[in-house]
Amino acid sequence: MFFELRQYQLKPGKKAEWLKLMEEEIIPLQVQKGMVIVGSFVGEEDENIYVWIRRFKDEAERKRLYKEVYENDHWENNLLPRVASCIEREKNIITRLLATPKSVLQ
Repeated sequence: MFFELRQYQLKPGKKAEWLKLMEEEIIPLQVQKGMVIVGSFVGEEDENIYVWIRRFKDEAERKRLYKEVYENDHWENNLLPRVASCIEREKNIITRLLATPKSVLQ
């Protein structure tokens, strides 16, 4: 099992739009497809930072879920353009993490 910590730099003035998109459309879609979303966060000091964490059983599950979520017309034609309007995609930081033996997140 591993976690995927995703940190995004939001475009100035896009925080409210991004949060609405994530919380009302993207996260529910991903959960419906089977992804486990551990949490989502905004920066306390930098309001243009958004972080979320997803958990996967293994690489095979991650690949299968990525395909289900991202390889379709709804993502490509509806969600992706809206994502691109809100975040600086070239500044995304994606880190794969393994929980330590006593971590409360497993």
